[in-house]
Amino acid sequence: MDWNWQVIFDHIPDLLGGAVLTVQLVVISGIIGLFFGLILAQLRLSKSWAVQILPFSYIFFFRGTPLLVQIFLIYYGLGQFEAVRNSFLWEPVLSQAYWCAIIAFTLNTSAYLAEIIRGAIQTIPVGELEAADAIGMSKWQKLTRITLPRAFGIVIPAYSNEVIFMLKGSALASTIALMDITGVARTISARTYTLMELFFAAGIVYLLLSWVILFSFRLFEKRMNRYMTYVPPDVVTHTIP
Repeated sequence: MDWNWQVIFDHIPDLLGGAVLTVQLVVISGIIGLFFGLILAQLRLSKSWAVQILPFSYIFFFRGTPLLVQIFLIYYGLGQFEAVRNSFLWEPVLSQAYWCAIIAFTLNTSAYLAEIIRGAIQTIPVGELEAADAIGMSKWQKLTRITLPRAFGIVIPAYSNEVIFMLKGSALASTIALMDITGVARTISARTYTLMELFFAAGIVYLLLSWVILFSFRLFEKRMNRYMTYVPPDVVTHTIP
């Protein structure tokens, strides 16, 4: 088999253009998913069974079904309902593949993040929460000053893994005709008959994006959890003459 490096060099700008769309899908859905995941986690921690049942069902569905199925249900399925087609959201949002992909990714990642955040909150040392109660903090103050900052520091490594999973899962956006990295590689390879070369190049682009994400999260984690690696200054000893 003849390996064609030239086709890779010629179409690198196209793949990088697809990478822009991939990053948009991951960043937007990741930020919105984190917000909804936080709400779902708080509901899951409720002591009321009636409050827990809805977020539990949501999380069970989106963690238990394939992302591809969820994309198809939103992009193709919603259009089957006349009420949806007649709604004000149809033209600007629900009829657009871009927004349908973001909705699907957001719903999917929020379910995973809800469980990650819930686990992080439950690992906060009880003594820190008792100290907050002892000094008279309200529930809102304890949530915003103790619980969420501590949980966020704990959750960063798992959140970075989830972002990587989202990055890889974003390749499914090409199934609804979005020209992300995979979509661009598929289109060009079908035209040039160089499938191996184009998907090899696409894989390299995904690897580079993964490295950037992991490196960024590593720096952020080091800053958020800098108290865990604190090294006290050397003690200066004075010799008495």
